[in-house]
Amino acid sequence: MSFALVGPVLEGRLVRLEPLGHQHVADLAVAAEQDRVAYDYTWVPRGDEVAAYVDSQLARAATGTVAPYAQVSRATGRAVGATAYLDPRILPDDGRLFAVEVGFTWLAGTAQGTGVNAEAKYLLFRHAFEEWGVGRLDLKTDARNARSRAAIASVGARFEGVLRNWSRSWAPGEAGRLRDSAVFSVTAEEWPDCRARLETRMAKYR
Repeated sequence: MSFALVGPVLEGRLVRLEPLGHQHVADLAVAAEQDRVAYDYTWVPRGDEVAAYVDSQLARAATGTVAPYAQVSRATGRAVGATAYLDPRILPDDGRLFAVEVGFTWLAGTAQGTGVNAEAKYLLFRHAFEEWGVGRLDLKTDARNARSRAAIASVGARFEGVLRNWSRSWAPGEAGRLRDSAVFSVTAEEWPDCRARLETRMAKYR
């Protein structure tokens, strides 16, 4: 059996995750230009870079290594950010997916703190564990990004450690440098508790 990393539409109460496409460019260009104070360690395109950003994500999707999403507000019908599945790990003997990462995530300033992030993670985690049957889900962020680390921990992921010089830095002024990455995960055994935690958290926004 072979596995293709293709993300279906995932529907929640606050957010709908739609496979990223050119139809989202105009909304994401607006979203990307809202309050950018939280983007110190995360590369988020400027408004005039969004079309090229979507093209690059779709090129990655064509290789089967990324399934990119637009995060669409259910209240407004507009895209307010992006996220993705990436780095699928496949068992070589039967082609079964056993682990995947959630990343490439950013949200417009007005969507932060509204429950959209928690529900998006819930939808992505639930699909990965309950439909794909993964044994592990990963999340990574710049080790210096305390805000991102707190947000990841708040959705129930467990901190595993820091991988030194793991990937390129996205921080302004650090082109060509490598960053240390803080690694978090949720395992299949932890998913029921993580799911209950996320459902309790989401209930506060309804």
